[in-house]
Amino acid sequence: MPSVTKAQIEQARTVDLLAYLQTYEPGVLIPKGNGMYRHREHDSLVYFQNYWYWNSRGRAINALDYLTEIRGYGFVDAVNKLIGESRSLPSVSSASTVGSRPISTQKKNTKPFQLPWVRRCATYMLSYLQRRGIHYDVVSRCLQCGILYESQYQGQAVCVFVGRDDTGKERFACVRSIVGNLKKDISGSDKRFSFCYPPDQPQPGIRHLAVFEAPIDALSHATLQKLNGWKWNGYRLSLGGTSAVALISFLERHPEITRIALYLDNDRAGLTNAHKIKALLQSDSRFSKIKISINPPRQGKDYNEKLLDTIQKNHEKSLVCRQEKAALSM
Repeated sequence: MPSVTKAQIEQARTVDLLAYLQTYEPGVLIPKGNGMYRHREHDSLVYFQNYWYWNSRGRAINALDYLTEIRGYGFVDAVNKLIGESRSLPSVSSASTVGSRPISTQKKNTKPFQLPWVRRCATYMLSYLQRRGIHYDVVSRCLQCGILYESQYQGQAVCVFVGRDDTGKERFACVRSIVGNLKKDISGSDKRFSFCYPPDQPQPGIRHLAVFEAPIDALSHATLQKLNGWKWNGYRLSLGGTSAVALISFLERHPEITRIALYLDNDRAGLTNAHKIKALLQSDSRFSKIKISINPPRQGKDYNEKLLDTIQKNHEKSLVCRQEKAALSM
């Protein structure tokens, strides 16, 4: 069983929650003036005088509480995530701070968004995506749309997944290591414009939206459609985790959407947040008429595991068929 030390737990607890949200979930922050913020998805969660206070629970919370109690992360996963992400966050003015420091300090340290450089030869990326079972046509579509490329980040070969706004401008990017475990959003990314795989048949008025935690799951779903011959045409949006920021922003820009399928992971965090997102949308008068389904994968934890399982079963079935044909011909 994976574990963390007391020192790591303490380090995670001292991560600046406001800086974390401004860097990785900027869309959830609603400014109320005088240095006060309210959380878009949990209106009882407020930031004031350097503290995050959860009114409905009657207590202050820190970054570790936020990930475990609000985002549904397991304790060990939350600690490891905060320790990893803290390297990209501005330093905390006081290690004992539960919430965060004033906004003026944060603004000075925020880095402007800039995409990693593009590696001309994408051999490593193509090989990696092939191992993950992603169909070449799906990869080719991403390359044509300029939402996927290979780069090098912190000394590692990475896939870069890009999110664009309605004008086509790059607003978001996340990297996924090809050989290691590195996963992170590029500093300055706007979570409202997360990675989105476009409809197979672009046309006005497309009303279907599929929602995933990670870009690789969106591409896996597109591959499964090719393998299984599904007749479905819509957008595939990655949340970049389990926050609803990207989804809310997408729906605000696409009021024509009438159906949403939540394909979040089949684990505690994914299932918990799928139900929270559904309840959040149903409570918002702007989205209350949208039909929402929760569809975790039946095989594996996520849709990439489901894809790999499907490919393996198809291979075994094909092998059996060839053996039967060979036996009949003897």
